[in-house]
Amino acid sequence: MKLSTSGLGQQGHEGEKKCLNSELWHACAGPLVSLPTLGSRVVYFPQGHSEQVSATTNKEVDSQIPNYPNLPPQLICQLHNVTMHADVETDEVYAQMTLQPLTPQEQKDTFVPMDLGIPSKQPTNYFCKTLTASDTSTHGGFSVPRRAAEKVFPSLDFSQQPPAQELIARDLHDVEWKFRHIFRGRDRVILFLISSF
Repeated sequence: MKLSTSGLGQQGHEGEKKCLNSELWHACAGPLVSLPTLGSRVVYFPQGHSEQVSATTNKEVDSQIPNYPNLPPQLICQLHNVTMHADVETDEVYAQMTLQPLTPQEQKDTFVPMDLGIPSKQPTNYFCKTLTASDTSTHGGFSVPRRAAEKVFPSLDFSQQPPAQELIARDLHDVEWKFRHIFRGRDRVILFLISSF
């Protein structure tokens, strides 16, 4: 079976950005998450998918999960499209995949992978900070460990007093945030939110 080029690539839903920052998406997903390459063969488990949909749509526990008696427990499929998403309310990341079941004959055909593996898109220089109530208090700043700041942020100009710079970051939903990065002692730096766009 040949991989169709129609429908490949990133496609967004109405009111949604067409492409998330892949590196940021992978950072949020974590180092154990990897996405299959387009054109690869994957196994789809319909029953597990039905159970997941039922659980995530907050259906009653007693409600009936759809039953398809003629559907095999797993289907060998070819991956045609992967779209990375982030939930607007929770920032939880997930991927939507377009799969095409292979016929029994196509499953017997010799399959040469298009790519034997792609390097991880997990960024190497990043840190995670879960903001707490004290981080968002009236002073508007939060501490970042100095080692993380030195690894991720551009170098501060220590000839200034206090050493400071402006940083602009984009979140998963492409909202731009402007911070003031200030050095405050030996072990920590402070980020102050200036504005969001």
